[in-house]
Amino acid sequence: MITNEVGKLLTASEVADMLHLHVNTVKRLGDRGELPFFRVCKRGDRRFRLDDVLEFLRRAK
Repeated sequence: MITNEVGKLLTASEVADMLHLHVNTVKRLGDRGELPFFRVCKRGDRRFRLDDVLEFLRRAK
């Protein structure tokens, strides 16, 4: 978990573990706009804000 000015950032794998989902499902949620994410580094890795993941959980209930 990385912390910076936008808050705590999680990798897709960390989000998948947190939500008990497959990492591909987390990426698909991001691609569909259901779970916002940032692209980082030259490879374009995804990072998800912890606050966005918690909001996603609140909406899912």
